[in-house]
Amino acid sequence: VKCVEVFREFYQTKTKHRKLTWIYSLGTCNLSGKFNPKSMELIVTTYQAAALLLFNSSEKLSYAEVKSQLNLTDEDIVRLLHSLACAKYKILLKEPNTKSVTQTDCFEFNANFTDKMRRIKIPLPPVDEKKKVIEDVDKDRRYAIDASVVRIMKSRKVLSHSQLVTECVEQLGRMFKPDFKAIKKRIEDLITREYLERDKDNPYMFRYLA
Repeated sequence: VKCVEVFREFYQTKTKHRKLTWIYSLGTCNLSGKFNPKSMELIVTTYQAAALLLFNSSEKLSYAEVKSQLNLTDEDIVRLLHSLACAKYKILLKEPNTKSVTQTDCFEFNANFTDKMRRIKIPLPPVDEKKKVIEDVDKDRRYAIDASVVRIMKSRKVLSHSQLVTECVEQLGRMFKPDFKAIKKRIEDLITREYLERDKDNPYMFRYLA
């Protein structure tokens, strides 16, 4: 957390108009696993490391306790607990001993775990994180375009399509380069939601509906 905060402060000194999004599932961490047969080095993701470190202070944890302490979605919790308790390397023991993770399961550190290698990489099933980030960015941009169009029309009252698009691009240019098609779509959506209306005599003129 300290590293994240330090970098965020540094990033904000460079730009005020861009949003920093962390993709924690792409991070890696090397843990020292102290098992009864021998100590081993575990190469895991940031999420897996956070989950395993919980067992330094607790012998046994329920699914709900892991979720509460990590503050992740059920989808993420199931993926990471499955990778640690149900896959090739069973670093955690699960009750009941089944091949799937449910919200009633309990987990404990497998002190007797061993492997012929002294250094093992524990994979986490992939998720299309990039796609999710792109979807979030698109959603933020839709909100920004809506707000810009409404702001412009509120002050100008009546405006042509080309003037509205030009002013919107100018307003949003510091944050991102808006796509003309995206602006057109947002204008249509705002008409549907009755923020704007087309002029009855000229379909390329818009009026603000107070």
